[in-house]
Amino acid sequence: MHTVPEDLREHFGVDAVPEAGASYNVAPSQKIPAVRVADRHREMVPLRWGLIPSWAKETKVGYRMINARAETVADKPAYRAAFRRRRCLIPADGFYEWQQSGAGKQPWYFRMKHHGVFAFAGLWEHWQGKDEVIESCSIIVTGANDTVRPVHERMPVIIDPSDYEQWLDPRIQQADSLKALLRPYPADAMSAYPVSKRVNSPANNDADCIAAVDV
Repeated sequence: MHTVPEDLREHFGVDAVPEAGASYNVAPSQKIPAVRVADRHREMVPLRWGLIPSWAKETKVGYRMINARAETVADKPAYRAAFRRRRCLIPADGFYEWQQSGAGKQPWYFRMKHHGVFAFAGLWEHWQGKDEVIESCSIIVTGANDTVRPVHERMPVIIDPSDYEQWLDPRIQQADSLKALLRPYPADAMSAYPVSKRVNSPANNDADCIAAVDV
């Protein structure tokens, strides 16, 4: 996420943005920004990527829960309570997927054709242990659209700005109306290109990560 704070505030209708530098290569367990509703007002907060259910006995379960499948998210015990009451938006300006090839996995970068910020569908949870409190999140994924499918069969769910209000409102708990939002984003609104295998290591986190390369 490298969109400037002013654009984030305007796009998501929040008063403040957490202080954080630009990031081009986010890894699970790191903090990422998320938009949620608190007291009927939107707020942007840092959440740990990798959802930890409130009933979990240990935090390492989060490493297995960075993504939730759209097909089962409303019913799976680890996600169903958050799906009803604790939905969020995960701001992004692009994402990576990896294409299998004879030379190994080739990373590709996906973004909007307008090059602006957008939002993944997310869920968040509050976990309290003996000595710490962790707020964490998961990104919902669905089947790929025609832009992503040549590279990978799955993609993150992208929520259209016109649906932000419905997705975030915790008073809306009807599974059918919410699951209708968990669809592949229109392929013609997106673009993609191959990038360096530097992104395979989270130690590499700079603008070169999203630079196009020849393959």
